[in-house]
Amino acid sequence: MPTNHQTFAQPPSARQRVLDQIFGVLTRAAAWIAGLLVAVIVLQIAWKAVPAVREHGLSFLTGTTWDPKQQQFGILPQIWGTLYSSLLAIVIGGVLGLCIAIFLSEGFLGSFAFRVLSLFGAQHRRWALRIPDRADLLLRNLVELLAAIPSVVYGLWGIFVVIPLIRPWADWLHARFGWTALFSEPLQGPGLLPAVIVLTVMILPTVTALSRDALASVPPKLRIAAYGIGATRWETMLAVLLPAAKRGIFGAIVIAFGRALGETMALAMLIGNANKISLSILSPANTLAALLANSFPEAGPKEVPVLMFAALTLLLITLVVNVFGALIMSRAGVEKKA
Repeated sequence: MPTNHQTFAQPPSARQRVLDQIFGVLTRAAAWIAGLLVAVIVLQIAWKAVPAVREHGLSFLTGTTWDPKQQQFGILPQIWGTLYSSLLAIVIGGVLGLCIAIFLSEGFLGSFAFRVLSLFGAQHRRWALRIPDRADLLLRNLVELLAAIPSVVYGLWGIFVVIPLIRPWADWLHARFGWTALFSEPLQGPGLLPAVIVLTVMILPTVTALSRDALASVPPKLRIAAYGIGATRWETMLAVLLPAAKRGIFGAIVIAFGRALGETMALAMLIGNANKISLSILSPANTLAALLANSFPEAGPKEVPVLMFAALTLLLITLVVNVFGALIMSRAGVEKKA
């Protein structure tokens, strides 16, 4: 037992208290500045959208025609395309991202390396202890590097690689299942399917990184207790780890969904920019962000308020998604404590 009083915790000094107070003031100021900045941006967009709101009203949200020459504006196809493409991408990206997170956080890489090296003899098994850490770091960095690729590069990759690659499969799907709603139209060029594939790759780093952190934060005692009562590795993962980390995983999906809703350049290059409502994943479509990116460079004085109205609609959709996700996460937290 230590006898030197210097080894025990000491009360903070006057200098430390001052530094703590300064740090607290700075963090509160940064939070207020961020909130005020968001409020200013929203108010400016709403102010510029007032003339369009007065002129078009709710018919702007339910209309299906976008024709600046005839002064007819409706964004229902763009709202549909935004939600439809984002939902498809989050379903595919959520499953893939969660699988990658489980693979990286639950030691599957070490087991795979051990089995492979065991084929070459027992003397090679010691390398299996070194491979997981290095390979895990490499894979995590590769996945996170996907977030650093510019959106326009994803768009070019989709045009020159994804579309030629999936077109034969899309033609086969249309010929085989063209009587269904999902494949009722042929893929003639840019369309919803290549846009969803690229959007899935773009949101993959967000889902993977945050889900991996959520799984890594689960107390090890839960895993040990599950093994102690005879649960297998998969039973422990599905019945213990995933329910314990569900708040973090759901938060990752909500953040990735918000990222998908606001994606602009890649979708503007790949989705086809067609103002139509269709269930077919092979048909061209449009999104609110793509509409803004394509229309603003040539927008006249009468079109700017309309585009601001569309931008305000996109902000409201994103806000509703985030608030809905926050409510579900908070409710899950209350149920967990209860």
